[in-house]
Amino acid sequence: MAKLYFSYSAMNAGKSTLLLQASHNYREQGMRTILFTAGHYAENGVGRITSRLGVSAPAELYWDDDDLFARIKDANGEAPLSCAFVDEAQFLTKEQVWQLARVADRLNIPVMCFGLRTDFQGKLFPGSSELLAIADTLREIRTICHCGAKATMVVRKDQTGKALTEGNQVAIEKSVYVSLCRKHWEDETGHSL
Repeated sequence: MAKLYFSYSAMNAGKSTLLLQASHNYREQGMRTILFTAGHYAENGVGRITSRLGVSAPAELYWDDDDLFARIKDANGEAPLSCAFVDEAQFLTKEQVWQLARVADRLNIPVMCFGLRTDFQGKLFPGSSELLAIADTLREIRTICHCGAKATMVVRKDQTGKALTEGNQVAIEKSVYVSLCRKHWEDETGHSL
Protein backbone atom coordinates (compact mmCIF):
# COMPACT_ATOMS: atom_id res chain seq x y z
CA MET A 1 0.00 0.00 0.00
CA ALA A 2 1.37 3.39 -1.00
CA LYS A 3 1.67 6.17 1.57
CA LEU A 4 1.44 9.95 1.84
CA TYR A 5 4.66 11.34 3.31
CA PHE A 6 5.34 14.81 4.71
CA SER A 7 8.90 15.98 5.34
CA TYR A 8 8.94 19.39 6.98
CA SER A 9 11.38 21.87 8.45
CA ALA A 10 12.33 25.51 8.79
CA MET A 11 14.00 27.33 5.88
CA ASN A 12 17.33 26.14 4.48
CA ALA A 13 17.25 22.61 5.88
CA GLY A 14 17.75 20.90 2.51
CA LYS A 15 14.17 19.85 1.70
CA SER A 16 14.55 20.41 -2.05
CA THR A 17 17.91 18.62 -2.08
CA LEU A 18 16.34 15.56 -0.43
CA LEU A 19 13.38 15.63 -2.83
CA LEU A 20 15.66 15.80 -5.88
CA GLN A 21 17.87 12.99 -4.52
CA ALA A 22 14.86 10.74 -3.88
CA SER A 23 13.48 11.35 -7.38
CA HIS A 24 16.92 10.68 -8.85
CA ASN A 25 17.08 7.36 -6.98
CA TYR A 26 13.76 6.25 -8.52
CA ARG A 27 14.80 7.33 -12.00
CA GLU A 28 18.19 5.67 -11.70
CA GLN A 29 16.29 2.38 -11.24
CA GLY A 30 14.30 3.00 -14.42
CA MET A 31 11.19 4.20 -12.60
CA ARG A 32 9.14 7.24 -13.58
CA THR A 33 8.39 10.11 -11.20
CA ILE A 34 6.46 13.34 -11.44
CA LEU A 35 7.57 16.51 -9.65
CA PHE A 36 5.37 19.44 -8.63
CA THR A 37 6.19 22.84 -7.21
CA ALA A 38 4.00 25.77 -6.25
CA GLY A 39 3.24 28.32 -8.95
CA HIS A 40 4.42 31.01 -6.51
CA TYR A 41 8.00 30.19 -7.52
CA ALA A 42 7.54 30.01 -11.27
CA GLU A 43 9.93 32.11 -13.28
CA ASN A 44 8.40 33.00 -16.64
CA GLY A 45 5.74 30.33 -16.11
CA VAL A 46 8.32 27.53 -15.90
CA GLY A 47 8.38 25.13 -12.96
CA ARG A 48 11.74 24.15 -11.55
CA ILE A 49 12.87 22.73 -8.22
CA THR A 50 16.29 24.02 -7.28
CA SER A 51 18.37 23.21 -4.22
CA ARG A 52 20.83 25.63 -2.65
CA LEU A 53 23.54 23.16 -3.68
CA GLY A 54 22.84 23.98 -7.32
CA VAL A 55 21.01 20.78 -8.27
CA SER A 56 17.71 21.28 -10.08
CA ALA A 57 15.03 19.53 -12.12
CA PRO A 58 11.99 20.62 -14.12
CA ALA A 59 8.67 20.37 -12.30
CA GLU A 60 4.99 20.74 -13.00
CA LEU A 61 3.42 23.85 -11.49
CA TYR A 62 0.38 23.63 -9.26
CA TRP A 63 -2.05 26.38 -8.29
CA ASP A 64 -4.80 26.55 -5.67
CA ASP A 65 -7.54 25.43 -8.06
CA ASP A 66 -5.67 22.45 -9.57
CA ASP A 67 -6.97 18.92 -9.04
CA LEU A 68 -3.75 17.06 -8.30
CA PHE A 69 -5.45 13.67 -8.19
CA ALA A 70 -6.69 14.18 -11.78
CA ARG A 71 -3.31 15.46 -12.97
CA ILE A 72 -1.41 12.54 -11.47
CA LYS A 73 -4.00 10.02 -12.69
CA ASP A 74 -3.67 11.41 -16.24
CA ALA A 75 0.15 11.31 -16.07
CA ASN A 76 0.00 7.74 -14.76
CA GLY A 77 -2.22 6.80 -17.71
CA GLU A 78 0.46 7.99 -20.14
CA ALA A 79 3.12 5.79 -18.49
CA PRO A 80 3.11 4.25 -15.01
CA LEU A 81 4.40 6.49 -12.21
CA SER A 82 6.41 5.09 -9.32
CA CYS A 83 6.23 8.18 -7.12
CA ALA A 84 4.88 11.74 -7.02
CA PHE A 85 6.92 14.51 -5.35
CA VAL A 86 5.61 17.88 -4.15
CA ASP A 87 7.96 20.72 -3.22
CA GLU A 88 6.74 23.79 -1.28
CA ALA A 89 3.89 21.64 0.08
CA GLN A 90 2.95 24.35 2.59
CA PHE A 91 1.17 26.08 -0.32
CA LEU A 92 -1.17 23.14 -0.97
CA THR A 93 -4.82 23.70 -0.16
CA LYS A 94 -6.51 21.32 2.27
CA GLU A 95 -8.45 19.86 -0.68
CA GLN A 96 -5.20 19.20 -2.56
CA VAL A 97 -3.73 17.37 0.44
CA TRP A 98 -6.75 15.06 0.35
CA GLN A 99 -6.34 14.66 -3.42
CA LEU A 100 -2.75 13.53 -2.81
CA ALA A 101 -3.94 11.11 -0.11
CA ARG A 102 -6.30 9.63 -2.72
CA VAL A 103 -3.35 9.21 -5.11
CA ALA A 104 -1.69 7.00 -2.48
CA ASP A 105 -4.90 5.23 -1.45
CA ARG A 106 -6.61 4.69 -4.81
CA LEU A 107 -3.82 4.81 -7.41
CA ASN A 108 -1.27 3.10 -5.14
CA ILE A 109 1.36 5.72 -5.98
CA PRO A 110 3.50 6.99 -3.09
CA VAL A 111 3.37 10.79 -2.63
CA MET A 112 6.28 12.58 -0.96
CA CYS A 113 5.60 16.16 0.12
CA PHE A 114 8.29 18.57 1.33
CA GLY A 115 7.59 21.95 2.88
CA LEU A 116 7.67 24.42 5.72
CA ARG A 117 5.67 23.70 8.84
CA THR A 118 5.11 27.27 10.06
CA ASP A 119 5.21 30.81 8.72
CA PHE A 120 7.10 33.82 10.09
CA GLN A 121 4.35 34.42 12.67
CA GLY A 122 4.66 30.89 14.05
CA LYS A 123 1.36 29.80 12.47
CA LEU A 124 0.83 26.60 10.50
CA PHE A 125 0.38 26.93 6.76
CA PRO A 126 -2.96 25.40 5.62
CA GLY A 127 -1.24 22.72 3.52
CA SER A 128 1.16 21.83 6.31
CA SER A 129 -1.65 21.69 8.86
CA GLU A 130 -3.59 19.18 6.77
CA LEU A 131 -0.48 17.13 6.00
CA LEU A 132 0.39 16.96 9.70
CA ALA A 133 -3.16 15.74 10.33
CA ILE A 134 -3.47 13.03 7.66
CA ALA A 135 -0.04 12.02 6.28
CA ASP A 136 0.92 8.40 6.91
CA THR A 137 4.54 9.28 7.65
CA LEU A 138 5.92 12.51 9.10
CA ARG A 139 9.62 13.42 9.08
CA GLU A 140 11.26 16.49 10.50
CA ILE A 141 14.32 17.65 8.61
CA ARG A 142 16.60 19.46 10.99
CA THR A 143 18.47 22.68 10.49
CA ILE A 144 20.17 24.83 13.10
CA CYS A 145 19.84 28.30 14.56
CA HIS A 146 22.88 30.56 14.81
CA CYS A 147 23.20 29.42 18.44
CA GLY A 148 23.55 25.77 17.40
CA ALA A 149 20.11 24.69 18.68
CA LYS A 150 17.54 23.06 16.40
CA ALA A 151 15.76 25.70 14.30
CA THR A 152 12.01 25.22 14.30
CA MET A 153 10.84 28.75 13.48
CA VAL A 154 11.29 31.27 10.67
CA VAL A 155 11.59 35.03 11.04
CA ARG A 156 10.97 37.42 8.14
CA LYS A 157 13.09 40.56 8.16
CA ASP A 158 12.61 43.89 6.42
CA GLN A 159 15.36 45.73 4.50
CA THR A 160 16.75 47.18 7.74
CA GLY A 161 17.04 43.76 9.41
CA LYS A 162 14.05 44.25 11.74
CA ALA A 163 11.86 41.20 12.31
CA LEU A 164 8.37 41.57 10.87
CA THR A 165 5.42 40.41 12.94
CA GLU A 166 2.60 41.31 10.55
CA GLY A 167 1.92 40.96 6.86
CA ASN A 168 0.89 38.41 4.26
CA GLN A 169 1.64 34.80 5.11
CA VAL A 170 3.46 34.41 1.80
CA ALA A 171 6.33 36.58 0.59
CA ILE A 172 8.45 34.83 -1.98
CA GLU A 173 11.78 36.59 -1.45
CA LYS A 174 13.70 33.82 0.35
CA SER A 175 16.58 36.10 1.31
CA VAL A 176 14.44 37.88 3.92
CA TYR A 177 13.85 34.70 5.95
CA VAL A 178 16.07 33.36 8.73
CA SER A 179 15.64 30.04 10.54
CA LEU A 180 15.82 30.29 14.33
CA CYS A 181 15.23 28.19 17.42
CA ARG A 182 12.05 29.01 19.32
CA LYS A 183 13.93 31.08 21.96
CA HIS A 184 15.67 33.31 19.40
CA TRP A 185 12.49 33.61 17.32
CA GLU A 186 10.66 34.85 20.41
CA ASP A 187 13.52 37.27 21.16
CA GLU A 188 13.50 38.59 17.57
CA THR A 189 9.73 38.97 17.25
CA GLY A 190 8.90 40.02 20.80
CA HIS A 191 6.25 37.30 20.78
CA SER A 192 4.78 36.42 24.15
CA LEU A 193 1.41 35.23 25.40
